Amino acid sequence: MSILVVGASGATGRLLVEQLLVRNQKVKAVVRDPEKFPKNFINDNNLTVIRASILDLNDNEMRQLVKRCGAVVSCLGHNLSLKGLYGHPRKLVTESVRRLCEAIQSNNSPGPLKFLLMNTAGNTNRDIQETVSIAQRLLTVIIRILLPPHSDNEDASDYLWQVIGPENEAVEWSVVRPDDLINEESVTAYELHPSPIRSAIFDAGKTSRINVAHFMAELIIDDNIWNEWKGKMPVIYNIMPDNKKSGKT
Repeated sequence: MSILVVGASGATGRLLVEQLLVRNQKVKAVVRDPEKFPKNFINDNNLTVIRASILDLNDNEMRQLVKRCGAVVSCLGHNLSLKGLYGHPRKLVTESVRRLCEAIQSNNSPGPLKFLLMNTAGNTNRDIQETVSIAQRLLTVIIRILLPPHSDNEDASDYLWQVIGPENEAVEWSVVRPDDLINEESVTAYELHPSPIRSAIFDAGKTSRINVAHFMAELIIDDNIWNEWKGKMPVIYNIMPDNKKSGKT
């Protein structure tokens, strides 16, 4: 079985592919521009690079893409440019998640497939009614209106929660929520929480991309870790002196 990574040429997607390859996993990586993909990956026999824009694939191509996969990971995000923030597709993440899940279900594969969605700590888990301050709620409404990628993240996780749900026979899911993303060279200590322990807007913590990649790889490979977090939206923080628990929400 292979692991499909969508958004594999992104800052976190590349690191996830690397984490999976060093674990000797077979990976199918969807990239829009293979030239941006690390050259040292290309010669790995466990890697298949697929050049495509995910939403340009038709339904049959989407079904073939997820066929014989044991896990699908979306590391998709909007580019930080005017076109990326306000251009089309406005619902890149949501539509990709929906179409991938529909393709998985239409294949009638034996046993549930793991679906991981990289999201953000700024998106609350409405399934468990997380505590958020009034100030953060008001600012989130403004962000939702002014920055379409935020509502895209919300809608994508809501699709998994509301449409796929907790007892889908074809898809099991987990939504990984890092806080303020930073770059680090290697994996460091990190902590996981069911909900944010600090405000993503007023008191954000730090999360290195490589730690996110490491955690997602562990979710895919280790069934004990998966069973702990499936159907949930774990929040991941680096453990560091300036990332102490403030308890602010």
